[in-house]
Amino acid sequence: MNGRRLSVLAAGLVTLAGCAQGAGTSAPAGTTPAVASRSIPQAAAPANAATPARAPAIGATASPMSAAALPKVVVHKSPSCGCCALWVRHMREAGFSVDVRNTDNLEPVKKRLGVPLGKGSCHTAQVGALVVEGHVPAADIKRLLAANDGAKGLVLPGMPAGSPGMEMPDGRVQRYTVEKINADGSTSPFATHGE
Repeated sequence: MNGRRLSVLAAGLVTLAGCAQGAGTSAPAGTTPAVASRSIPQAAAPANAATPARAPAIGATASPMSAAALPKVVVHKSPSCGCCALWVRHMREAGFSVDVRNTDNLEPVKKRLGVPLGKGSCHTAQVGALVVEGHVPAADIKRLLAANDGAKGLVLPGMPAGSPGMEMPDGRVQRYTVEKINADGSTSPFATHGE
């Protein structure tokens, strides 16, 4: 491995380590957040689960919503989380107006906004009346806003490699599924990204 590639890889690991320190997840006590399990694929959905839509490329706009029509985004994150700041940049580049609120304790925010237990990530956002947990692509958020189907929001548990804000130096995108929080608080597959 040449020196340049090694330094890029090391920089990526430093970013991941910083995110791990700031990750306040909704995982049950005694469990470890998905931060350290980058190479482990997510478990397959049960056979009777609805098949999520194959999402457009990350960063693509799934709906023709103008920036003026987009609701304001309030992001709650740890002050030390670098990947959260990258997700904020992703949202701004997609046309959203974003207000960042740094906090050292995200658990009360997650509970107040209704993030389902075990579906936590390193930041929680309010997008208008929706809650968005984790590194959800802006295109998925726009698609849910356009659907206006009574859903409470979207969650992306853990911090999948290659999701917005978690881009990898080699461009790899771990397969991940964004889940919709239904009106009754249950979750169902919404969009799948990656290989």
